[in-house]
Amino acid sequence: MSSVSSDVFLVVMGVAGCGKSSLGQVCARQLGLPLLEGDDFHSAANISKMRSGVPLSDDDRQAWLNALANQLLAHPSGVVLTCSALRQRYRDQLRAAVPGLRFVFLALTQDAARERVAARPGHLFPVSLVASQFETLEDPSAEPGVMRLDATRPLPELGAQVQQWLQGSSADAPASPSASATRPRLEV
Repeated sequence: MSSVSSDVFLVVMGVAGCGKSSLGQVCARQLGLPLLEGDDFHSAANISKMRSGVPLSDDDRQAWLNALANQLLAHPSGVVLTCSALRQRYRDQLRAAVPGLRFVFLALTQDAARERVAARPGHLFPVSLVASQFETLEDPSAEPGVMRLDATRPLPELGAQVQQWLQGSSADAPASPSASATRPRLEV
């Protein structure tokens, strides 16, 4: 368990294969918070498109992002969410649900992402879609409340870096939102 406030709202983000789920599990365990896997909230149509090697459009992602925003709101004591959050407008939509939302951006090269995705047989996301993720990605590193990490570093090291950041050792870490703050519910 951590000395970080329980009302932490954290998104572990990046392209397919960056390690969102693995780091999300570590962070949720360290923080004593629930973990939401963003992929679990995709529609059947989105999953079918991805399995078929068809990239999702902004329109395809809209209902998914609404569902994720509502999931953030449904966890007023804090939560860790894994979500690609590739475009700034996607991140801003999630921030609108929970002001002060923080993002851990797991950065890696396209070649490394391809290797990792290829090593996950049976996953809903095929290697053929990795390039489209990099085309869509808008680097969030300059946005407030974002910590950029090298996704190729060992998982325990990444977890420790996130923990230190959330404990305020990073000067740019924003205050976490208060669990009692009023947050508007987003319409689906």
